[in-house]
Amino acid sequence: MSQSTLSAHDAHEHEHQPSHSVFGFWSYLMTDCVLFASLFATFAMMANQFAGGPTAKDLFNLRDVAIETGLLLTSSLTFGFAMISALRKQTGGVLAWLFVTFVLGAGFLWLEVHEFAHLIAEGAGPQRSAFWSSFFTLVGTHGLHVTLGLVWLVVLALQIMQKPELNERQIRRLACLSLFWHFLDIVWICVFSFVYLASVV
Repeated sequence: MSQSTLSAHDAHEHEHQPSHSVFGFWSYLMTDCVLFASLFATFAMMANQFAGGPTAKDLFNLRDVAIETGLLLTSSLTFGFAMISALRKQTGGVLAWLFVTFVLGAGFLWLEVHEFAHLIAEGAGPQRSAFWSSFFTLVGTHGLHVTLGLVWLVVLALQIMQKPELNERQIRRLACLSLFWHFLDIVWICVFSFVYLASVV
């Protein structure tokens, strides 16, 4: 095989590498959809199983949950600004918007941990009833995903700081994290609507 043929083959492999990685990440998101669909289905089955303990109407604080929702949705917007900066190869803008996104995501997690602590203190821990068990599993799984997303964000930010000149691989990684972050927003909207609002109303 000639040198020119090898070069053409390498170029072909490099050209299709991004599409393979993005396709693989979409496949991962589909498995996460199945996971959350199963958790939502379980919660729906346990929606009225309080075992004589405190109910959602007794303990849910929709004001705090609305603040959580606002923080997470705003973080999705700021991540969008980070992607715009990345496409324009504006490294400083990317890092600035990623920092804002991290702060908003960390604020969301802090409020969620505070809510969990309050519920447990009121005797509504995951062991209290089927409802609270399914609630903590669903919301906790989402919170774990947000935590992993924040760790991923920090890792990408550090990589960008080491190589200030944005390249296609870094932009592709940011795009995958963007998909993941927006997916978590969609899941949280479902949590807010079907877990919090439906349980209180």
